[in-house]
Amino acid sequence: MKSYTELDSFESWTPEEKDQYTLNVIKMLVVDGVRNANSGHPGGALSSSDFAYILFKEYLNLDPDDDQWFNRDRFVLSAGHESMLLYALLHFIGWMPMDEIKNFRQLGSKTPGHPEVEIKGVEATTGPLGQGVCMGAGMAVAEVVVCELFKKQNENAEDLLRHFTYVLCGDGDLQEPVALGAAALAGHWGLSKLIMFYDSNDAQISGKTGRSDSTNVATVFDGLNWHVQNIDGHDHNAIRNAIEKAQVIDQPSIIIGKTVMAHGTATMEGDHETHGAPLPHEEISATKEKLQMSNESFHVPDQCIAHFQNRFEKLRNTASDWKSTLNEMQKNDEFKRTWEMVVENELPELQFPDFEEGTSLATRKAFGATLDLFAEQLPQLVGGSADLEPSNYTGNFAKTYGDFLPDNAKGRNFAFGVREFPMAALMNGMSLHGGVIPFGGTFLVFADYSRPALRLGALQNVRAIHEFTHDSFFVGEDGPTHQPIEHAMALRTIPNFYVFRPADAKETSACFEKAIRLNTSQSALLLTRQGVPVSGKTIAEIKDGVEKGGYIYQDCDGDPELVLIATGSEVSLAQDVAKKMNDKKIRVVSLPCWKLFMEQSQEYRNKVIPPRGCMKISIEAGTTLGWERFVGPAGLTIGIDHFGSSAPNKVLAEEFGFTPEKVELKIREHLSSLL
Repeated sequence: MKSYTELDSFESWTPEEKDQYTLNVIKMLVVDGVRNANSGHPGGALSSSDFAYILFKEYLNLDPDDDQWFNRDRFVLSAGHESMLLYALLHFIGWMPMDEIKNFRQLGSKTPGHPEVEIKGVEATTGPLGQGVCMGAGMAVAEVVVCELFKKQNENAEDLLRHFTYVLCGDGDLQEPVALGAAALAGHWGLSKLIMFYDSNDAQISGKTGRSDSTNVATVFDGLNWHVQNIDGHDHNAIRNAIEKAQVIDQPSIIIGKTVMAHGTATMEGDHETHGAPLPHEEISATKEKLQMSNESFHVPDQCIAHFQNRFEKLRNTASDWKSTLNEMQKNDEFKRTWEMVVENELPELQFPDFEEGTSLATRKAFGATLDLFAEQLPQLVGGSADLEPSNYTGNFAKTYGDFLPDNAKGRNFAFGVREFPMAALMNGMSLHGGVIPFGGTFLVFADYSRPALRLGALQNVRAIHEFTHDSFFVGEDGPTHQPIEHAMALRTIPNFYVFRPADAKETSACFEKAIRLNTSQSALLLTRQGVPVSGKTIAEIKDGVEKGGYIYQDCDGDPELVLIATGSEVSLAQDVAKKMNDKKIRVVSLPCWKLFMEQSQEYRNKVIPPRGCMKISIEAGTTLGWERFVGPAGLTIGIDHFGSSAPNKVLAEEFGFTPEKVELKIREHLSSLL
């Protein structure tokens, strides 16, 4: 083993000696960074480092001068607690300054405790285990979809869009069921450009993995239609052979690397205590002595950087040739327009469906009709349903464009099966890859299953559109298990997450269109099972209102005495109440998106909902919590703060007080109580 005292002769070392020393430098960056922060996870980073080093140095296709180059290979660190390993590798690429390495886990640093996608070279925000596996699969499927899309434009486009997605995961990742759900789909879809390294070090926070798990991972993934390799995760030649084999297999690949926790340390190899705590100072000194490294903290010799970057000129030439090819293909106007729309997100003005005024139409049906028309105009619009096509009205989309399968890579519909959480996490990965606008459908009550992915998508500023139908107790006979009560409000609490509850078919189309244009945010459309009357307003009027999140749906002469604020199906209910209470001057406000409304100026909000001089009443078939911000202390919130019941929806409307007569009675009783 070479010593730091011999660095002057670095050029004469063997390739193996150079690799081992450079790898040890990276390991010590991990150790020093965690120690300096007095917080972090060194153990797994050390056990994974052999694979990560070989991958980044020899195989990962990237442009050193452009971290957003579209045809780059993607790398997802699903084991996000190993973040310091990724930051060290990014330093070697030249994308992470040493000052940031030294500032690990500190306020405002570019080296937070878990990787965040805003950081140069980080492809996905990870940390909640299992989701990185899903997002990697989402990136891999997006690569295929985008490639197939452009092959329609130019048969040589496959050469333009061909890259791998690599995922590094650990024991905890594969204990999370969401990872196995995504893995099942990846195998079913035959995602051959997806390669996952499983760092099998048999150690977790609480001890050996055998305390809680005896799964034969190789057998499981073989059953999920993955190509499986078992290797020594510290053997560099075995790693190289495994990667090269995985690159030519027509299945997704898992490389199971048997590794040692805290590999390379002086006395703590295999110790689970290294999972989530810095190494003791004396252990760090002893380890550096063992590995013949300088005892200087954050020591990175220039020779090691140069060795790591020895293929960068070739990478730059590859990226430059690619860009020349793209420029040549863009001489075709149609190809250029498609590229600008799909990859650069320059969206056209969209045509909307015509809905007949006065007819009754469930907003879920309106979504389906809108989806069909938008899909004709946006070839990058892809998605599916969690086994609820007839209920989510995505079935016609599926029939028109076909299921994505190994023998139908042109398919734009994804049959996700009963996998709400994997579906949402896969959508995040698709969006992170770029070139697609993903949507996914299920019932609103099952948003609870999706929520961790909804939150992580919002945190990453990615666009994904979640269609949640059966949005209230009006689900009816399916009963309280399927009747969402608190769900709309719970979703509204997620930062950077836009919740739309449209009043009718036209508002549904406008909300869907707005969600498509919110290209840095997650959106949810909460849609009715039951029919609601179609407004007589023009689509232009409604689009303008939706753009602002809330607007005057129906007004009175002069200043209103009562302002009825409603969402979804309750907007038409509010209109019926206003008709019955013709002795009062009543304004009806539709508030399809709270977040958009709160982003408007105070002047506009006061114009729609006057701060004084009138009584405000909210009407929504869900929890009343939160509505006080709009109705004020003297206002009235009409909702439901208990679970539902199994009965026809009209019976429930009567039982829970959501008829014009019952709502009027509540309002008049409230008015009397204030006198």
